[in-house]
Amino acid sequence: MAHLKLGHPDEFYYTSQGDSPTVDTIDDAKTFEETKDALTLLGINEKTQMMIFQIMSAVLHFGNVDIRPGVGETSKIESDNDNLPILCDLLGIDMVQMRQWLCCRKIITVREVLTKPLRHDIAVFSRDALAKHIYAQLFSWIVNKVNKVVAPTTKSKGFIGVLDIYGFEMFDFNSFEQFCINYANEKLQQQFTQHVFKLEQEEYIKEKIEWSFIDFYDNQPCIDLIESKLGILDLLDEECMLPKGGDDNWCRKLYSKHTEKKHFSKPRTSETSFIIHHFADKVEYQCEGFVEKNRDNVNDEHIKILRASQFEFVANLFRSTEAQKNDKRKAPVKALPAPIKGTKSFKKSVGSQFRDSLGFLMEKLNSTTPHYVRCIKPNDSKMAFTFESTRAVEQLRACGVLETIRISAAGYPSRWSYQEFFTRYRVLMLKKHINKKDIRGCSELTLKMLIPDPDKYQFGKTKIFFRAGQVAYLEKLRADKLHAACVLMQKTVRGWVQWRKYQRTRKAAIVIQKYMRGHLARKLAKYLRAMKAATSIQSMWRRYIARKRFKTMRKSIIMIQAYYRGLIGRRHFQVALESHKARIIQKYLRGWYARARYKKIRRSIILIQCCVRRMKAKKELKTLKIEARSVEHFKQLNFGMENKIVSLQQKVDQLNKDQKVKEDREQEIANLKISLAEQEKIKESLEENTHKVVTLEDELIRLKGELAKALQERDVAEEELAKERNAKEEAVQLLEVESKKLADDLRERENQLKELEEDIEERVKTERETTERRLLADIEQERAQHQKLLHDYNRLEQRHENIKEDMLALQNSSTISYNGVRPVAAPRHSRNDSTEGSESGYGTLPKSDIDSENEDQTDSRGIDTALLIKLQQKVRDLEIEKKHLQMNLDKREIDGRTKTDIMEHELGNIHLELQNLRETNERYKRDLQDLHSSLTAGKSDDHPMQILAQQVGALGEENDKHRHEIVRLKTNLANSQRRWDIQDNDTADVSTNTDKELLLDDDELKSIESNGDLAVAYQSLKMTNQQTNGFDDSQRLRERNGILEKEIQAVKKNHEHEKQELRAQIEELKKDNSRQQGIIGKNLQLTPEAKMTQALQDEINRMTNENMDYTEQNEYLEKQVRKLKKQLKAAHKRLTVLAAGDTSILSGVTPENRDQPTQSEIPRSMNAEVKSKARNEVMGMIEYKPEDEQRLVRAIIIDFQPKNVDDKILPGLPAYLLFMSIRFADYINDDVKVKSLLSSVVNSVKKTVKKHFEDFEYVSFWLTNTVRLLHNLKQYSGEENFSSSNTTTQNNHCLRNFDLSEYRLVMNDLGVHIYQMLVRIIENKLQPMILPAMLESDMAGLAQNTKRAGDGQTRISIESLIKQLSTCLTTMNRYGMDPEVIRQVVKQSFYLITASTINNILLRKDMCHWSKGVQIRYNLSEIEDWLRSHRLYDRNMEHTLEPLVQVAQLLQVKKRTDDDVQLICDTCSELTTTQIVKILHLYTPDEYEKRTEVSFIRKVSSKLAGRGEMKKEAQLLIDAKHTFPVAFPYNPTSINLNEVDIPESFNLGFVKKI
Repeated sequence: MAHLKLGHPDEFYYTSQGDSPTVDTIDDAKTFEETKDALTLLGINEKTQMMIFQIMSAVLHFGNVDIRPGVGETSKIESDNDNLPILCDLLGIDMVQMRQWLCCRKIITVREVLTKPLRHDIAVFSRDALAKHIYAQLFSWIVNKVNKVVAPTTKSKGFIGVLDIYGFEMFDFNSFEQFCINYANEKLQQQFTQHVFKLEQEEYIKEKIEWSFIDFYDNQPCIDLIESKLGILDLLDEECMLPKGGDDNWCRKLYSKHTEKKHFSKPRTSETSFIIHHFADKVEYQCEGFVEKNRDNVNDEHIKILRASQFEFVANLFRSTEAQKNDKRKAPVKALPAPIKGTKSFKKSVGSQFRDSLGFLMEKLNSTTPHYVRCIKPNDSKMAFTFESTRAVEQLRACGVLETIRISAAGYPSRWSYQEFFTRYRVLMLKKHINKKDIRGCSELTLKMLIPDPDKYQFGKTKIFFRAGQVAYLEKLRADKLHAACVLMQKTVRGWVQWRKYQRTRKAAIVIQKYMRGHLARKLAKYLRAMKAATSIQSMWRRYIARKRFKTMRKSIIMIQAYYRGLIGRRHFQVALESHKARIIQKYLRGWYARARYKKIRRSIILIQCCVRRMKAKKELKTLKIEARSVEHFKQLNFGMENKIVSLQQKVDQLNKDQKVKEDREQEIANLKISLAEQEKIKESLEENTHKVVTLEDELIRLKGELAKALQERDVAEEELAKERNAKEEAVQLLEVESKKLADDLRERENQLKELEEDIEERVKTERETTERRLLADIEQERAQHQKLLHDYNRLEQRHENIKEDMLALQNSSTISYNGVRPVAAPRHSRNDSTEGSESGYGTLPKSDIDSENEDQTDSRGIDTALLIKLQQKVRDLEIEKKHLQMNLDKREIDGRTKTDIMEHELGNIHLELQNLRETNERYKRDLQDLHSSLTAGKSDDHPMQILAQQVGALGEENDKHRHEIVRLKTNLANSQRRWDIQDNDTADVSTNTDKELLLDDDELKSIESNGDLAVAYQSLKMTNQQTNGFDDSQRLRERNGILEKEIQAVKKNHEHEKQELRAQIEELKKDNSRQQGIIGKNLQLTPEAKMTQALQDEINRMTNENMDYTEQNEYLEKQVRKLKKQLKAAHKRLTVLAAGDTSILSGVTPENRDQPTQSEIPRSMNAEVKSKARNEVMGMIEYKPEDEQRLVRAIIIDFQPKNVDDKILPGLPAYLLFMSIRFADYINDDVKVKSLLSSVVNSVKKTVKKHFEDFEYVSFWLTNTVRLLHNLKQYSGEENFSSSNTTTQNNHCLRNFDLSEYRLVMNDLGVHIYQMLVRIIENKLQPMILPAMLESDMAGLAQNTKRAGDGQTRISIESLIKQLSTCLTTMNRYGMDPEVIRQVVKQSFYLITASTINNILLRKDMCHWSKGVQIRYNLSEIEDWLRSHRLYDRNMEHTLEPLVQVAQLLQVKKRTDDDVQLICDTCSELTTTQIVKILHLYTPDEYEKRTEVSFIRKVSSKLAGRGEMKKEAQLLIDAKHTFPVAFPYNPTSINLNEVDIPESFNLGFVKKI
């Protein structure tokens, strides 16, 4: 808690006003711990509790912010004020902005923004109002949290409420607070007096006793003085609406209006106060501060600062308040035709809110049964056992207790029921009077005996009523009787107690003496034994000490001798060592001297020799120069040179001829090798074909033998069938009867099976729909959470921008001010928060220079520099926070995508299971139909063969299915190999990875295995073989021949395996045939019912066996696939190990020569695969230089004007141009260029839409291009789920080197942000038109006067609203926005229209009548026609408009009978119970209608009870600011990138299309 910077309560202004901060009997620390435990019990975690304590501490520090008067009508906060930085840190807000706006306020005009300083008193009021507002928001949050926790889960029939109120207040200085409290006490006293009087009346009448009615004081005139029309509160609200309204002017109005009234008077000595005669006493109120406290205005800049807090809890506290302010500014409720307070709309004052809340409280109290508890404070000093009677009487009079006592004392204040009287006062009754069967008679006899005066009491039907004081007299008699009985009992009991006590004491003394004597004897014996033991221990210890001392002394002496002898020896050794080292040093020094002298002499001799030799060389050089100039010497040098030149020329010619011959031979060798390879291939193919022919001939012979054998078996079967035919003809008649019976039974079972199938299908369908709805709901929830997180990210980004703008303002601020108002330059750029519309945000405002005159220029510069450094530090902190939030956002998006993929995978599994169930079901149905047809067939002689043929056909079909499955798996494997081929080729062209990058870890291998792309090992091995140097062509041919031989052997093995499988299948068919024949023989011997049962059982067994066989085959195939994957994985590992030793295997070329590879660097085997594109082929890319990146982005995004777009320009052209530039960066494999371009695009689009945040064309244009760029990134990503609908050209244009899936997420978030801006613009345009168009205009012709009083402007009708919608729709269609996005925008717009219209109906009684329902129906029909004309009307639009349709129906339906109640409940399914009841209460009947009865409304309410969730059904107003989560469905384009042209209007001459 140290960071809260709290101290003693007397140190804070807000807690030091009571002069008594501590109470002796209360432990503040314990109370604080109990409070924390209570908050924890309510579900508030420790972090939130700490935020609550921070806010409370900040409120306390607000009171200590000292605002002092400045120069003129200004105010200021000194820089040495310690409380302002503390509260800013606690709330997470900017101290510089808070310091500025506590002393200033912003005035927004048409062309400029002015900062006006506040007077000292107004600034103090503003500070206190802000502190109260923060406290009120926190209090409301805690109350809502408590209500949510303690809210019952089931509907309750009643409740118990506790109302704790202040008592009547009257101080020396009474202000607005005391006025509101006393006003509430007047209302509550009136309700209390009426309740008590009513209870007295009802009690006396119920008991049928005689009494006289009592008059009581009625304070209704005092209440009318306060709350009636033109009363004190009305005049106060009227004064608050005036621009220069003040307390003095309001006080004069009170004197002029209410001086003649009984409960109002004017003081004689004051002109700024007034007196109200309350029920308790007269109170004089001082007018000072009434107007400002009633306004209670909170500066909007304060709210904006708090909403930009770095603490989310603080920002959320004020978000709803800001939304309410926006609603009031954007959608003002139009005034009635004859307004009283003017046409301008203000928010409710504090007095009006207090009056409304008090009225609601009185309604609640009147609808319940109240009970009252009056608390009386005994003294003002909080002293124990001190009672001030005068102070208590004042409180009793102020609470109205004396008046209540007077009313009660006038009658019979005390009362007892007969049973209670009998039980209580039975001790006073005589034994002869006690009769339990006649309690009333017994009570009457006793009462007449005890109280002779009959006027002191009366007997009612069930109770006895007493005058004041009689119950006390009876209590005294009862107490005396009980006292005498108690004295008698106490005397007897005390004597018996003392006797028992004496007996126990005597026995205890004897026991104590016995044990004490034994204890003393044992103690003496123990002492004697201890003395003897101590003597023995002392003797042994003394001997031990002496021996130890001797050993220590002896050891010390020996050690001293050893150290001394060692010291003497070391000294002798040191002397000898120094002598020896001195001799060595002398030896080396003398040698060095000798060598130095020798080297010096040697250098001198060498120098002399060099000089002599140089002199001789100069002389010889001079002689040679003279000889060289002679002709004879030149001839000797050139002798034989011509012969050498001729011989060299002949050698060169001979070498050229040899080289040419060698090249011809090499060419012939190459041709021979090629022809040899072709011959080898032909030879191998001939051998293979010959082998196949031989194999096929053998197989043909074998099949002919099997066919002959099968024919023989068939002949045998036909002979057996002929024998059986005669026996079967005899039983035809019996079989016909049995077959009819079986047919009926079979039909019944078929019906049962059909019902069961339908039930299963229905359940599967229901389960699938439920699962789909749940998955879709989860996806929508994830999308909403993601967009909410994006919304928070935009809010933090706005804070970042605000601080940057304030820094610029501080740097560019001027020190010139004129009359306390500083103008700002006209061209300003203001931006909005994410929850605001068109209201101005933080503009470019200079810092207010309200400094004292004594401060010099040097100090002010220092302060500005310090502030600038702090702001820069905050900017860095916010950037770090922004990065963390971006990381969280990316993580949340990845988690959301993972969950979405899992859900989609589960849904796909469910679909596959359903498909398998359907196929199995259909197969069973076919088998049963075949069996039924075989049993009921007319030609009985064909029956066994038909069954056999059908079973053979079924097995053949199943075999074909499995073969197709095998072919499909092989096809998938081949496709995977091709994909790896493409990836490896791309990698070989551009890869420059190190050895570490070539190795794959386990996670990557697992991902490769899961994707089914393990064929990369084979392709990589193939590339390695192709790129390996050092092997000649003949060796390659031998290797290829070996590979082909292995492949031929593998084909042979596969062929043999297939032959074995076919033979096994033939054997299985034979076994099946024999089994079927056995079944037929058994069936002929069985009864018809047994035959039917046996046939079904056999068929079921057969199907079960087949399913098991197929399952085993499927498992075998899966094992084979896994085995192949493991082999490919092992091959890939071996390849990576080989590649680690020679990087040229996979790298191919270096980055310097990647674009232009030489022939020597590329193997000949690769020439056929790598082709350079022709220069005239258009590749659909835009080439640009790195230094032209900003020019490209500026030309396409920043400088482009959407108004220049015409029909000739392709929709979404900027998106295509940007993607073509991205493709170029991907093509050259420059990741830095890709990142830089994408970042520039995102930032430029953000900057453009922020600059034109109110321009619908700009925002819609860039929303279209952002979504199109997102679709392009998906379509050309190369992923199968996106590129399945691409053409061949578009697939060739896919990205090759980089995966931009993360940037797709960034583009998606940018699109969501722009979409939200577009929705806000549409809301700002439609909000002022909704109420006039939907409710106030009369296009249906139901009213005679179509022009409102005082309205001289152009009327807004439904046509105007539709025209505005058409304009927006035309703009979006012109820019080519996706139809799904347009539908979402239109849906959001109509949700706003529906919500705003219904909210205005619920808040205005004049809108709830029959003709208004007809008008709404007419307007809805116009809207639906507009939707249908633009092909936008669907179920979503219908569902969005459904609440408004039901409101119109509710206004038009009859409201009389029970059928009407049922009709209303069935019709208004989209409206909550609260909304329906509210409209029925507000419904105003027309001329020929009757008002809706309260009983009818209660029937509707009871009928709707329990219809849905209690929280949802209790909602009155619809949240007009709710935004539906937006989604951008994938929409590929059919346009090829090479067909896109660059218009000249873009000014892109510095780029090149390639």
